[in-house]
Amino acid sequence: MATVPLRSIQGKWVMACTIMASAMAFIDATALNVILPSLQQHLKASGPDLFWVLNAYLLMLASLILIGGTLGDRLGRKKVFMIGIFIFILGSTACGFSSTATMLIIFRVVQGIGGALMIPGSLSLISSAIDEKERGKAIGTWSAATTLVTMGGPALGGALADAGLWRYIFFINVPIGIIVLFFLAAKVKEIKDEQNNQGLDIYGAIAIALGLALLTFGFLRLPAVGFSHIQGYGSISAGILLLFAFVLIERKSSHPMMPLSLFSNIIFSGTNLLTFFLYAGLGAGMLFISLNMVQVQGYTQLESGLTFLPFTIFMVVNARFAGSLADKYGPRLFLIAGPFLAGVGLLLLSFIKQTNGPSAYWTTFLPGILVFGFGMSLTVAPLTAAVMGSVSDHFTGTASGINNAVSRIAGVFANAVLGSMAVLLFSGALQKEIKALPFNPQQKETIIAQTANLGNAKVPAGLTAIQQKQVAAAYHSGFINAYGKIMKISAGLGFLAALMALIFIQTPKKRAIS
Repeated sequence: MATVPLRSIQGKWVMACTIMASAMAFIDATALNVILPSLQQHLKASGPDLFWVLNAYLLMLASLILIGGTLGDRLGRKKVFMIGIFIFILGSTACGFSSTATMLIIFRVVQGIGGALMIPGSLSLISSAIDEKERGKAIGTWSAATTLVTMGGPALGGALADAGLWRYIFFINVPIGIIVLFFLAAKVKEIKDEQNNQGLDIYGAIAIALGLALLTFGFLRLPAVGFSHIQGYGSISAGILLLFAFVLIERKSSHPMMPLSLFSNIIFSGTNLLTFFLYAGLGAGMLFISLNMVQVQGYTQLESGLTFLPFTIFMVVNARFAGSLADKYGPRLFLIAGPFLAGVGLLLLSFIKQTNGPSAYWTTFLPGILVFGFGMSLTVAPLTAAVMGSVSDHFTGTASGINNAVSRIAGVFANAVLGSMAVLLFSGALQKEIKALPFNPQQKETIIAQTANLGNAKVPAGLTAIQQKQVAAAYHSGFINAYGKIMKISAGLGFLAALMALIFIQTPKKRAIS
């Protein structure tokens, strides 16, 4: 398969199209964290509704992204990439017009289907189209550019939410997607593995999609219904059985969609473990920082979005440079130091208590965000380059799909497990806060029930002015207590990611698997 230099006309069009398309998917993720308070208010959504708005997309992405990568390898990377973009545009339009939380959740599923075809296609196009000697630099460029737009998402989302225009976070994808489709059709050649003429692994595709969907659904429902409910233990058990069936199918298949030989490479296996821990910590950290700032610390949604600008600057300045250095010296040092520093940043953020609002940002949130951002900027490009560099060209779509699936599953873990844990921690802290206050049992039950809404917990009606102040103070104190513990867990996940690099990652032998 012919490759082209990064600076060539074809190389530049590949980079431009993959960056713009990836930005659509990534900007939604970061902007949604900031607009959640507005979304909750306008759609009258509960706390669980908010997590489903996030997780409906992630559930479909985690379930189908591996299929998306394989389809690109088999049917043509540009073709599948364009189909994914088209579906994503349709889903985004429908999300923007949603009038209820339930409608938004359903249309986020459509977005997830499009994203599953689109996201692995971007890195697969880069890895198969750009000359191997410049691949790390190209991936670093992609990482820096997409991160710039992605981390601009909170500022954009905050501005739109404060103006009552949060729906435009979805609508903005439409013109971007149309432009990308036009230039892909006109300027980018189809990139297909001509040596791979085997059929699709239909049974494997069904098993992995249903297995991941059931496993994800079970973990999301577990906090609400308990493990003794069929939706809890039934879904998780069925998901695990289907994943075992998937492994058996892949071992016996003559054309597996996920060749198990990929995992014989210690770099490929280690980077995926690292990805899971790092992105679980990242997902929980970003979500709870945003909720804390807006719902407890008194930031506007725009101010909350702007607070991540230092993170953005680090990513833009360092990502491409780190990718180039990883090409020269190998990714190991970056994949140890980066996640460790990200964990330190999350740990610093966990110690923040009630502040004086945005005026105190410089001495409260900023130090942790700086360390967190610097750590992530050292990690993203070397991690992606290590994953893509450990497989041969005709497995790049599959490798990208696996790594993206791992990061999305990590996001579901963060939102579902740590989100429900936050509610439990909030409830436990609140019970201690109000234990000595003069409320009857029914009032206490009503007060504690509001913990499901986390930082948006509302003071129940029928209380005196003094009681309202007491409950509001208890809500703030209880949420900050829960926030601190969740952030410490997130930091621990960052440290685990660094440990995975220390144990498993060595300087890769290029194109180790053929």
